[in-house]
Amino acid sequence: MKSFYLTTPIYYVNDAPHIGHAYTTVAGDVLTRWHRQRGESVWFLTGTDEHGQKVMRTAEQNGVAPQAWADKLVEDAWKPNWHALNIANDDFIRTTEPRHMDRVQKFLTSLKDKGFIYQGDFEGPYCVGCEEFKLPGDLLEGNLCPTHSKPVENVKETNWFFKLSEFTDRLLAHYKNNPDACQPESARNEVVAFLEGGVRDLSISRSTFDWGVPVPWDTDQVVYVWFDALLNYATAVGLTDDPESEGGKKFAQTWPADVHLVGKDILRFHAVIWPAMLMAAGLEVPQKVFAHGWLLVGGEKMSKSKLTGIAPSQITDHFGVDAFRYYFLRAIPFGSDGSFSWEDMSARYTSELANDFGNLASRLAAMVEKYCGGLLPAVARDAELSAALEETVAKADAAMQVLDFQGGINAIMDYCKMVNGYVTIKEPWILAKDPANQQALEDVLYNTAESLRALAVLLHPVMPATTEILWESLGAKATLGEIAAQRIDAVATWGQLPQGANVTKTPVLFPRLEVKE
Repeated sequence: MKSFYLTTPIYYVNDAPHIGHAYTTVAGDVLTRWHRQRGESVWFLTGTDEHGQKVMRTAEQNGVAPQAWADKLVEDAWKPNWHALNIANDDFIRTTEPRHMDRVQKFLTSLKDKGFIYQGDFEGPYCVGCEEFKLPGDLLEGNLCPTHSKPVENVKETNWFFKLSEFTDRLLAHYKNNPDACQPESARNEVVAFLEGGVRDLSISRSTFDWGVPVPWDTDQVVYVWFDALLNYATAVGLTDDPESEGGKKFAQTWPADVHLVGKDILRFHAVIWPAMLMAAGLEVPQKVFAHGWLLVGGEKMSKSKLTGIAPSQITDHFGVDAFRYYFLRAIPFGSDGSFSWEDMSARYTSELANDFGNLASRLAAMVEKYCGGLLPAVARDAELSAALEETVAKADAAMQVLDFQGGINAIMDYCKMVNGYVTIKEPWILAKDPANQQALEDVLYNTAESLRALAVLLHPVMPATTEILWESLGAKATLGEIAAQRIDAVATWGQLPQGANVTKTPVLFPRLEVKE
């Protein structure tokens, strides 16, 4: 069975991660956790891009060698951040690893042997921040890069070129015949317009510095950092390895990638250069490149160079990790730009997480303890709740599969609101005052608990730690097994929590926020 294979971009190690990087990686984690709970084989890759002038210059400014700089940042900043955010990636690729560099050289040699690489002279504007050769029309007045607002450099070199222009028609046909291959629609339209404007061949080597993968047949040059970096998605799963080897079998099981998640500023690399490289090699192109929007702070893109980069810990220390994961996918339509607002996050935390979800869980546990001695009463089924759950699962699953995280989470939280409404209308605390209502009371408590079981499973990809706590509180771990093993397609089957399950009170899932000075 082919694995569902998802990648994030590999991030430059010129600095520590900010919440823009975390946004992409959390989205990838939520989507892959969802697919695992659909019963699929999944492979989730992230990593770091460690070559190129940008990294080299940052290391020099800090008085260390590029490799030492990369090693320190990966171990002290990148990996710990992903661990702290509960990212369950299957692999972490570094472009300085031999497994990557060796495969890049083999791939490059194969393209040269096929006649897609030639030597030529290059002169033109280059932005080190983007690690990208710019067209004059891309620049702002004063020769400024529009992304970094810094002057570009003029580069003149004799380099090796990739015949990118030969693939224009094939790429246009690909996007015309496979509109899902580049999403959202605005991103695909941008790529098509760019291709229709004409594409020139790409310089894929640099000779003025040596921090990179050596060109195998011309070791005075190193591979252009983007040509090197894009290959990570395939080198990590065995590109160029013998089909009978372990790497070759892994490649057959995972390739092509199902989803490349990227920020919209690196869309052209992934939707033009990367598929052309694969076409040249005779390999399948990715199923989907999805370019999400920017996180904005004060109206500007999140950026360390503009001092608008916020470290994830600045938010998670206040709100908690699961609230961080929830907020950015709930508040911003994936694919659009979105502004981060401390006030908006505080409001959603209180109303949606603490009041709607957390309070429902704590009320249920307290009532089962008070009225049923902590043991879940007999299975009952409310027709409206169970029917609405079936609709919720279908809606959430459909949304998640097309990366509509906001739509999926909204569907789940709408169900949460419905369950709260059910409890409010049924008033179990009133029913408890008359022994004649014991059966009705127990039915309400069971229906509420069973609804919370479903909510725990559906929200597990988004908030894994919190839902683990709820799962144990419901007695579900002891009776149904691990929450991560629960299948999305079985969530709506009513009556899974057994009579007699031990329901326990836990610490408040979403504590009251400290007032921030």
